[in-house]
Amino acid sequence: MFQMGNASDTSAVFASTISKEHDIFMGSLYSVFCILSLMGNCILLLVAYHKRSTLKPAEFFIINLSISDLGMTLSLFPLAIPSAFSHRWLFGEITCQLYAMCGVLFGLSSLTNLTALSLVCCLKVCFPNHGNKFSSSHARLLVAGVWCYASVFAVGPLAQWGHYSAEPYGTACCIDWHAPNHELSALSYIVCLFVFCYALPCTVIFLSYTFILLTVRGSRQAVQQHVSPQTKTTNAHALIVKLSVAVCIGFLGAWTPYAAVAMWAAFGDATQVPPAAFALAAIFAKSSTIYNPMVYLLCKPNFRECLYRDTSMLRQRIYRGSPQSDPRERFGSNSQRNKDASISTRFSNGQQESYGACLHCTENAALCHLTPPQRTACILTGSSYREVTVSQLSAKPQADFL
Repeated sequence: MFQMGNASDTSAVFASTISKEHDIFMGSLYSVFCILSLMGNCILLLVAYHKRSTLKPAEFFIINLSISDLGMTLSLFPLAIPSAFSHRWLFGEITCQLYAMCGVLFGLSSLTNLTALSLVCCLKVCFPNHGNKFSSSHARLLVAGVWCYASVFAVGPLAQWGHYSAEPYGTACCIDWHAPNHELSALSYIVCLFVFCYALPCTVIFLSYTFILLTVRGSRQAVQQHVSPQTKTTNAHALIVKLSVAVCIGFLGAWTPYAAVAMWAAFGDATQVPPAAFALAAIFAKSSTIYNPMVYLLCKPNFRECLYRDTSMLRQRIYRGSPQSDPRERFGSNSQRNKDASISTRFSNGQQESYGACLHCTENAALCHLTPPQRTACILTGSSYREVTVSQLSAKPQADFL
């Protein structure tokens, strides 16, 4: 699919218009963003898969946001990084169109997804009687609507409503921000894009969290009703609201510079916008892929605890498979493993749930039970040893007991 461009693709439009040093700097930053985004979003999706049976409707939007961030990472960075280091766009006109479409699709999907998340949080906190009726099936339907909404504007330029072209700095592709200066259809596309895909979502997000803040401050009774013993969710949704606000601030902070520069080029004199301004704004925009996993993996207790248990079990499996492990060390790790298994994890629904449920009991929690921890000892006989529980030892001290 990705082929090097022919002679017609080596025109000035695909040549970098910023310095070689700036391109190398962009390529280096994009490489860091790519690694962090891949690691963070893949880990977040893995954790979400392990706790899929306990996911709340609002958390479906967190997963969808991670999917759109991962899609942007996989579709944009592998093309933008080598182009930046090569000081020109390497992949031709057709790939440029697809690159731009993916950028618009995943970017708008993320923003629309955050808008839907803010509405759901507002519904649950401000209107708990209706919010409690919002189920996982409603969340899935709304997620599908998010992708359809973003797809309309992503496919538009391919249907000649607006245009995709090389970025002003030359090493990436996006919407042709110069076209509105001389084409009416392109102008209408930019106006609709700005109103329905930036101004309106930002307004909805701002109003939703403003209503939430006013509701929490003015009537804690509404919040207590939402987190009543009927659902046993304690302060789970309050935490989701806080984390959602953090993600929204990070996302809007990343994309606002690009939106400002794009509007400057679309409705002002495009020739007066320096290419370096687009390049810097693009760096901020692409950093948006790392905020969501950072916020939720670091700040959401049930995600963080499940991740810790997963990594602990992986380390123990690797250690048990090591042929050089000392028997006495294995005895110590076994005791620690039994200790870890007895520690339950408090999930965001306020209920105690063990790590076994996090990994293995997603389908039928009733089948999940943990064996109480038992103290064990190693019995050395000559050069061999065997491990038994303390309850199996006789009351008389043994000479070979270690």
